[in-house]
Amino acid sequence: MSVSRRHALASLIAAALLAMPAVAHAETIRIGLPTKTYWPTTVAETAVKQKLFEKEGITAELTIYRSGAETFEAMAAGAADVILDPPSLVSAGRKKGVMSRIVANASMGNFGWQLMVPLKSTIEVKDLNGKKVAITAAGSGSDLLALWTIQDRKIDFTRVPVGGGGLVPNLLANNVDAAVVYSPLSFQISKSGEARTILDYAREVPPNLTAGWIVLDKFAQEKPALVQKALNALYGAVAFMRNDRDATVKLIADLYEMPSEIAALEYENTILKLETDGNMAAPNVSDAVQLSLDLAKLGGLKDIVPTQEVISTQFKPVATKP
Repeated sequence: MSVSRRHALASLIAAALLAMPAVAHAETIRIGLPTKTYWPTTVAETAVKQKLFEKEGITAELTIYRSGAETFEAMAAGAADVILDPPSLVSAGRKKGVMSRIVANASMGNFGWQLMVPLKSTIEVKDLNGKKVAITAAGSGSDLLALWTIQDRKIDFTRVPVGGGGLVPNLLANNVDAAVVYSPLSFQISKSGEARTILDYAREVPPNLTAGWIVLDKFAQEKPALVQKALNALYGAVAFMRNDRDATVKLIADLYEMPSEIAALEYENTILKLETDGNMAAPNVSDAVQLSLDLAKLGGLKDIVPTQEVISTQFKPVATKP
């Protein structure tokens, strides 16, 4: 072997050895998701399947919890780095020493959320006094909507936490009288004729920031580049979904084992209505957060802090391209 060839080979080996630690030590972002059959899971799974996290030079570890409240608790315990939840949990958390903020706006409405009863039930909203209504967990998005219903309709009922996976089974088994159901499950049991809607929250509740991506203050301070890359990938997924209807409908159908026609309803009524840039510094976002906190307060939540303590404008997602 000539000197020049030996030198070239040695250079290639050295380059390979130098590259190995970079691959082996790619930072991992742990993403907490409120429940399986829910649009944040679709967004995160899309980012994984389109290799958007990889393109940002990081790896993602997805964990699906039973509710938004459980997801928030996981972040507080250090088991998740980035989660999706409503502003009210951030506010209540800060009162209890869990210092986190919303770093990206994800949704400005309760798209697909419906108060539902079994098809044969004669109950309407006004008849829920003294009844049992299923929610995922105390403090979750479904709980906020239940509390809003109590306040807005001047009625009272018992909120029964059953977890995200327990909403539909408990409703259809008549273990509860009604349930606050998120999409695409709401679309699925409506289309199948198993349940009917007595209140459509997307229409009835004033538009407000219903959900955002959240991180602990300490994590944002210590690993801002990792947070930025994760947000880039998540909003890259939103952009991909909006631009590729067929792939997204198929993903929803496959992920949640549901007919394509139900997945298409989820795409049209939820996915296409998600926020596309996540910018917390946008002019209307602060007001939308304040309205969300006001609605939570009206619903009975007392641990409310000022809006500026709930949000962070440190990050602005730059959508990763597939």
